[in-house]
Amino acid sequence: MSTARSDRRSVISEAVAPWSQIAQLLRGGEAGTLIPVIIPRNSRRLWWMLPLWLGLFTLLSGVMLTLREAGSGGLADAAYGALAGLCYGGGVLLLLIGALWWWRSSIVEIEQGTHGVLTRYGAVNRTLDAGRHYLWHPWSRVDFVVDVATEIPYSAPVMACPTRENVPLRSIEFFLKFRITDAVLFVRTIGAGNFDLVLSSAVQDAIRQRARLMHTERAYDLRGSDVADMQDLLNRQLDRYGVRITGCNIPDVQLPAQYQQHLATRERVAKERTAYEQEWGLTRKRRIDSLGMDIERAKKVRDARIVEVKAALNQAREQVAQLLEEQETNAQRVRFEIETRGRSGLISAENEARAQRALAQAYRDNRAVLQYELARRRLEVGAELASKAPKPVVVRTDGGGGDNSALSTLIAAQLLPRMAAPATGPDAAQALTRYVDGNGSQAGA
Repeated sequence: MSTARSDRRSVISEAVAPWSQIAQLLRGGEAGTLIPVIIPRNSRRLWWMLPLWLGLFTLLSGVMLTLREAGSGGLADAAYGALAGLCYGGGVLLLLIGALWWWRSSIVEIEQGTHGVLTRYGAVNRTLDAGRHYLWHPWSRVDFVVDVATEIPYSAPVMACPTRENVPLRSIEFFLKFRITDAVLFVRTIGAGNFDLVLSSAVQDAIRQRARLMHTERAYDLRGSDVADMQDLLNRQLDRYGVRITGCNIPDVQLPAQYQQHLATRERVAKERTAYEQEWGLTRKRRIDSLGMDIERAKKVRDARIVEVKAALNQAREQVAQLLEEQETNAQRVRFEIETRGRSGLISAENEARAQRALAQAYRDNRAVLQYELARRRLEVGAELASKAPKPVVVRTDGGGGDNSALSTLIAAQLLPRMAAPATGPDAAQALTRYVDGNGSQAGA
């Protein structure tokens, strides 16, 4: 199907064409016209009955000549027989020609995707599906071929359509697709030409009702808007004609020139505002991302420092624990040494105490003997000391009547050490040493 140009309304009509051009017209239309219905040019005539009647007449003539031949004789009999044979042959030939002509004229081929409306004596009998059909009845014919499979596009621009503010829009382009569902109902109820007027009026009424609900500043919202309610309204109006709307939309809306300039200015300002908002959004997003990155970097630094502090703290704890362990080890070692030393001292003291106890016991037993021995040694030492004691020398230094000269004093000084030397010799020192050692050992025991 061809569609009308976008700057003018589509036109739906029907055409009369021979059977050979039906497919071309249904698929291609004619000069921007939509043709869903074709009226076939009837080529069936009753000329095929002429050879049949002539053949029948020729056969009857042959019969009459045969009967005539039976009542005559001689040369007339041969003539009548030859004429009868010619009549029989011509009659059969004419009957065959009439039958073939009748068979060929009864063939009807319906195009794929179309239905043919069969009538008999002018009344609709039934519809014919796609394919070959035989119309044996002489007064049966296909009056219409209707396209019932193709979705036919239809464009209907509505001019000077007022909005809610009573501002007339320059045009609203409305596009729809419809399909004929009942061929008989369509051709007998409305027809293609009348359907074009009805469809155009219904579309304009629906578009004007929709435009009356819209504000002028939002007229462009009609483009591509949901028109399911308009489609339902059109289907309710066209259902009684055997037509179904399969889809529709509003592809374009044109505003008045002055209002369009104002609207273009508003759109430009809105676009600039949108661009500024987008730019500001990008800038804000970039700043937010930068701050986020700084925050993340600071968090990472903080986490790294926290890790370092925790590591230092753990290391300090390990060092403190190690020092504590070392101090505890040293303290335990010192404690063990002290305990060992104390135990050894205690054992030594106990051993010494036992030895002192044994020595005291022995000392008590031998005390008298020791006292006697000590007394005896004392006496021996005293006697030895007395025997080896120096003799006193009296030097008179007073003025009683002696010689007090310097010479006598010098001589006395030289003689005194010689006189005292035997008393301080080795024997006296050894005796004194033995005496002191004896007294010390006894005192210690």
